[in-house]
Amino acid sequence: MEWTMIVSVLTAFAGGGAISYFLWDSALKKKRVRIIKESETEGEVIKKDKMLQAKEKFLQLKSEHEKYINEKNGKIANLENKLKQRESSLNQRRDELQRKVKDFEVKKKDVDAIRENLNHQLEVLEVKNEELEKLHKQQVDQLEEISGLSADEAKSQLVESMKNEAKTEAMSYIQEIMDEAKLTANKEAKKVVVKTIQRVATETAMENSVTIFHIESDEIKGRIIGREGRNIRALEAATGVEIIVDDTPEAIVLSAFDPVRREIARLALHQLVTDGRIHPARIEEVVNKVKKQVEEEIIETGKRTCIDLGIHGVHPELIRMIGKMKYRSSYGQNLLQHSRETANLCAIMASELGLNPKRAKRAGLLHDIGKVPDDEPELPHAILGMKLAEKFKEKPDICNAIGAHHDEVEMTSLIAPIVQVCDAISGARPGARREAVESYINRLKELESMALSHPGVLKTYAIQAGRELRVIVGSEKINDKEAEQLSYDIAKQIQDEMTYPGQIKVTVIRETRAVNYAK
Repeated sequence: MEWTMIVSVLTAFAGGGAISYFLWDSALKKKRVRIIKESETEGEVIKKDKMLQAKEKFLQLKSEHEKYINEKNGKIANLENKLKQRESSLNQRRDELQRKVKDFEVKKKDVDAIRENLNHQLEVLEVKNEELEKLHKQQVDQLEEISGLSADEAKSQLVESMKNEAKTEAMSYIQEIMDEAKLTANKEAKKVVVKTIQRVATETAMENSVTIFHIESDEIKGRIIGREGRNIRALEAATGVEIIVDDTPEAIVLSAFDPVRREIARLALHQLVTDGRIHPARIEEVVNKVKKQVEEEIIETGKRTCIDLGIHGVHPELIRMIGKMKYRSSYGQNLLQHSRETANLCAIMASELGLNPKRAKRAGLLHDIGKVPDDEPELPHAILGMKLAEKFKEKPDICNAIGAHHDEVEMTSLIAPIVQVCDAISGARPGARREAVESYINRLKELESMALSHPGVLKTYAIQAGRELRVIVGSEKINDKEAEQLSYDIAKQIQDEMTYPGQIKVTVIRETRAVNYAK
């Protein structure tokens, strides 16, 4: 009985477990199906998001590519327009040259005909000339017999009697001819001047006063000018440089005689164009920042120069002036390179002579320091450089070498002649300098001294870059007629003895002054 109950209980328990297991397994299957469906749904959502992101990225890349293609097409179109314009201009020039060649051929035929005619006339003239010489000889012989004078004596008397009369008549004729020549030659003179300007190179003037700033496209010019020109006015006011924006393609001209200011303007323009923000407040900020950068670069250049040459203990202010030499040229020769070259030459020469090469090198580097002062006193650069060296505690022999290298003070040390000689060697070597300015000044001096050598001249002034010479004469020594004759004589002497461009106007001033004092 007991075993039967136990078996029935166990059987009942086993049947309930099977039912529980079945229910548990069914629940797991449902949960699994639900999870799979949720995963599939979430995967679809993620897939759609990724597809949208990929599509947006594709559209963005497509728009950027189209923009790039449009820019390239625009540049190509601009280049094609330029090429078409150039081609049309070349065609015009070709047609003009062909026309000129045809005209030349026609004129050549006319010239050949005229030449033949002239040759025939010359032959006739030679025959007549021989006949005239025979008649002239007969007349001279007859006159000598009648007058009792030889031909030379009669000629001298005739020349002497007619000389004064010819002078007065010549002055009036000269004035008429000059007036007529001015009227007829004005047009041709303009043409000659224009052609000369087009053909003559201007490297010296450009190197000393102009910097070219290159830009990527001409659209930037409008942004640099700004609304009603406010940006370009702000730039010119901040830098002190004239900014020329003309039709020169992809270029802006910076014009100033101070190379440091031109460099500041160039660097400021580069930063503004690169940044893209161009307005007066930003311009002032960038210019001030660039000024500090250039000042730091000047100091760094001075330090590097002293280190390269092995010169130590130089005053910081002198180092800054050495750095400023980088931006200064003398007769087309860079001043810093000239000073470095002079310093090395001085060291070599001093070593050969058994002197201290370091001191000679120091004096050679500082010899032109008077050309780059912060202010501009009315002193020769050698004297000014000597005073600056004394101010910043340089040795007396170095100061003397700086001041004496143009013989403006007496040489008191052996370094002084070495510096003078090495300065001349560096400046006189082939290709080192352009002597345009010096020859120009010498021409003006020669012009004034030539006029001053005439009697009765008190003062002479060459003005308007040598295009006019004003001569002041004493009223008690020269009368009005003689003043007119003096003007002609000076102009003739200048024309015969000097070489100069264009023409020189000679003005003789004669005035009488009556002065009294009321007491």
